[in-house]
This record gives sequence, C-alpha cells and structure tokens, in this order.
Amino acid sequence: MNYLPRLRHTLLAATSVGVAAIMAGCTSAPPSAPAAPVPAAPPPFSGQTPAPAPVARVSGATNPRDYRRDAATHLYGQNAHRIFKGQMPPLLYAIGVLQVEVDGKGRVTSTNWMRAPSHAPEVVAEIERTVRLAAPYPVPARMGRVTYTDTWLWHKSGRFQLDTLTEGQL
Repeated sequence: MNYLPRLRHTLLAATSVGVAAIMAGCTSAPPSAPAAPVPAAPPPFSGQTPAPAPVARVSGATNPRDYRRDAATHLYGQNAHRIFKGQMPPLLYAIGVLQVEVDGKGRVTSTNWMRAPSHAPEVVAEIERTVRLAAPYPVPARMGRVTYTDTWLWHKSGRFQLDTLTEGQL
C-alpha cells in the first residue's frame, strides 16, 4: 500500500490548520485617524514671474588650476552628505579623471573623461550627474570660460573626495 499520497494530504491539512490558527490570533489594526484635509488649490497665476534661478558666486581665479579649487569647494558644498570624511582607505572602488567646461555664467557646457573608471559604469554616470546637478558653478569672471580637470576618488559606499580637497589615503 502506498502511504505517500495519504501522508502528503495529512501534511497539507496540518499546515492549513496551523496557518488558520496563527491568522485567528492576529488582531486587526486600530482604526486610523481621520485623513488630513486636502490643501486648497494654489491661487491662480497672478502675472508675477517665478523666483529667479540660483545665482552663482564669482570666482577670482585667473587660471584653470585656481578655478579647480573653487569648483571643488562648490561641489563639496552641494554634496556635503556624500563626501567621504577623513583619510580614504588604500583600495578605492573607482578613480576617474574628468575635465569639465564651464561657461561665463557658471553652466556646465561639456564633460570629457581623461581616465574613466570603465569597470564601474554606474560611477561614471553618477559623477556626470553630480557635476551637472551642481550647476551653476562659480562664474569664471576673469577668464570668461574655463575647462578644469579634477580627479574623483570613489569609495564603495558611494561617498567620494576630489583630489583637489582630499584628506589623503591611509
């Protein structure tokens, strides 16, 4: 006589009874608080212009190397929560060298990888996104426009330092 189908049926029934017992012991959540009132629709357009875009500060740099410090300081200010604090570990997830062209209004007009971390395409994309979102950069008033180069030191946590402002490595 084959007991396997009967055993399977018994185990299924026992499991169902156990799940039902557990579910019966559950209580429902207390009634939720009444929903907050929906805010009124915004007033109709009054003809006023929207607030102006953020104004970039002015850089006094006279060459790309000096501007690089202003740009790095600006990037750190825009990404304070993403900066790796202290000395970086000896082995980094990615290192990339990026050229950034900034026009006379502090806008990024182009980026060019001098050395891309090709093993980490997600880092390449994130650095480019970070650079573009940080605009407007300090206006290179004494140069009109500038192309500067900086090295990105990327930790596996997603935090970074720029070579210009690095705290070094262990």
